[in-house]
Amino acid sequence: MADLVIALGMIGIFAVLVTAYALRSVIAGRVRHARTDADGGSLFVNKPTMEMVYWILDPTIDFVAALRITPNMVTLFSLLPAAGAGVAIGFGWFGLATALAVVSTFCDIIDGLLARKTGLSSGAGEVIDAAADRYGELFMFGGLVYYYRTHDQVLFIVLAALTASFMVSYATAKAEAMGVPAPRGAMRRGERAAYLIFGCAFTPVTQALFGGSPSLALRELPIILGMTIVAVVGNISVIQRLMAVTAMLREREAARAKQADAEEGVPTKPDLPVGLV
Repeated sequence: MADLVIALGMIGIFAVLVTAYALRSVIAGRVRHARTDADGGSLFVNKPTMEMVYWILDPTIDFVAALRITPNMVTLFSLLPAAGAGVAIGFGWFGLATALAVVSTFCDIIDGLLARKTGLSSGAGEVIDAAADRYGELFMFGGLVYYYRTHDQVLFIVLAALTASFMVSYATAKAEAMGVPAPRGAMRRGERAAYLIFGCAFTPVTQALFGGSPSLALRELPIILGMTIVAVVGNISVIQRLMAVTAMLREREAARAKQADAEEGVPTKPDLPVGLV
């Protein structure tokens, strides 16, 4: 019952915040933010949603900056609620996991904004942030693996979502390491967190409504659905990202080879239609 109360409380808070931001947008217009303008949002986490989150967190960032808390402190602190969320999920406390995961996710957003506000952005900070993100997701997925360890079908979905999570990040990191623009795509860190958090938040509700049902898929539909979306869309995004990175690298290599031939005086062949090659 306590877990259901926590879940309903988190859902209620979210509903209040959405209503407040909607009214604010109608009265004074949407809150523009440099990061949302640069990012542009995505199909699954749109720009107004991102603007609302930054609007909520702006006062917190000012408060944290006034306390002289550094971005790295916030990043490292985010691991504590993330680990707690993983443990809570492992025991089936999805409502508690929701609250802890929200705190961890907000810390993940705050550290970057705080670094920009205080002028403390650095390469070392980005490395720490990226590592904390991976550990944070691993904690949550680890809890899901433990919780569904006796349910083969759902466990497969968890592992597929875990694969998508880390491979999306890998594709981006690999592109940056190879010196090509990181391709945009679905199921980035914020989107994955949103689906898993909402899945956790509504799972205690369906457990209460369908507690007498023998169907696990019905009793825990929200989290299973959330993981399925992350798994399917995320792995499709991975393939698209890797194809895009591969294409850019081939174009770059072809351009370099063509330039080298030109410098050596080797005549280049004219580009022919595909059917004539």
